[in-house]
Amino acid sequence: MRLLEERIRREALVVLPDVLRVDMFLNHLIDAELLDEIGAEFARIFADEVGRITKILTVEASGIAIACAAARHFGVPVLFAKKGAGNKTLDKDVYCSSVFSFTKEAVSTVSVARRFLRPGERVLVIDDFLANGAAARGLLDIIDQADAELAGIGIVIEKGFQPGGTVLRAQGVRVESLALIKSMSEGRVTFAESEAALAL
Repeated sequence: MRLLEERIRREALVVLPDVLRVDMFLNHLIDAELLDEIGAEFARIFADEVGRITKILTVEASGIAIACAAARHFGVPVLFAKKGAGNKTLDKDVYCSSVFSFTKEAVSTVSVARRFLRPGERVLVIDDFLANGAAARGLLDIIDQADAELAGIGIVIEKGFQPGGTVLRAQGVRVESLALIKSMSEGRVTFAESEAALAL
């Protein structure tokens, strides 16, 4: 998605060799028009799943706005996994999974109320970043617990130099990323055209 790549080149900040800040347009200050374009692009990429997907699943908090933008184009609700064990606002009957946060360097529990995710539902996972794949694996675990079906994973920005996407694809998971980063250094982000191009 060229529009997204241009915004990353122009505005994103590489703060560490493996940390990219996009909080000026994607996950703190949010450009709603860009998000709508992102949602439309996910609907285009997963066009074969339109009418089959029953829910879009993400994890709080950065994935919620993106998932809502996508859900508008699919015509389905968004379900987000809440972080933290013993959340008083969450049902007692939940699916839970443990997720390691790369940026926070901590393990957290994510939970989804069982009444909102039923056996046989077809679920599309949407998130802002894919690096090591911990959040994605946690959501896949919840989908498995619910006996639901995975349609695929839509990612806004994949750090292709980290193993998450490669591992998931090797397991047969459909992963579609709008911006695939080959490398990052101070002031420079290099994109790959495809996962195969990462090895070149």
